[in-house]
Amino acid sequence: MSEKHVTKRQVKAVVISDAHLGTYGSKADQLHAYLKTIQPETLVLNGDIIDAWRFSPSYFPTSHLKVIRYFFKLAEEGTKIIFIPGNHDEIARRFTGIDFGRLKIDNKVVLNLDGKSTWIFHGDVFDVVMHHSKWLAKMGSVGYGILTGINKMVNGILTLFGRKKISLAGKIKDKVKGGQKEAVSKFEAMVARLGIRKGYHYVICGHIHRPAKKRIKTPVGAITYINSGDWVDNMTALEYENGDWHLKHWNFDTDEIVEDPLVEEIVSETIEDVFARAFKEILKS
Repeated sequence: MSEKHVTKRQVKAVVISDAHLGTYGSKADQLHAYLKTIQPETLVLNGDIIDAWRFSPSYFPTSHLKVIRYFFKLAEEGTKIIFIPGNHDEIARRFTGIDFGRLKIDNKVVLNLDGKSTWIFHGDVFDVVMHHSKWLAKMGSVGYGILTGINKMVNGILTLFGRKKISLAGKIKDKVKGGQKEAVSKFEAMVARLGIRKGYHYVICGHIHRPAKKRIKTPVGAITYINSGDWVDNMTALEYENGDWHLKHWNFDTDEIVEDPLVEEIVSETIEDVFARAFKEILKS
């Protein structure tokens, strides 16, 4: 049976991260289906594409290999691919600086699109657990993999009874990372403040598996923080078109990508910022 012909969308730039190919939780089929709908000028693979931490020679399905092959197909068709290794595929960091023309490996990248700068990096450098307790992070990764397997069984039962699927791993990760109730997490605030200090218009990370687009304002400036999410729980990508970055979600029911139009406006201040602002107001009065 021949595959259904899909008209590719021409996109200036796309960012995907945290596919974790080589693990049971990776949504490789959905990622492959999405990639076949786009023809980006630039594709940024923002870390944890292949999960070397949990890699096993006995488990790397054809569907996962198809994704790897399709990256090369896109490069052959003219797409410039920038691979930024993450903590799970950090072995590739030893090749940082290599540039094959249509494939480049680097720790970070700045894209200048329509006169606006976008700073892109994986984000594990800001993870305290990763930085100080790598063994703990790896142990957590193994537990996350087991939980993903359990989640598959639970969702199979829920689907059988006509119930909505849930993400156990995602819910637990939210608790560990600070929860969704916080308007802006410490991770996001730290990244945003550094991006503002460097003068960028956008900053894009992966790593925490929490897709988001937030306009974060501080006393010294503002920046749009975006997280590309993942292809384990959320199946999200970032696309640059019409002068802005758009957060897209893969829809299971329709097998197509749909936009999340929500952009949160957040004022982020540290304790030091609050005191500095109050002191200035006192001097003015």
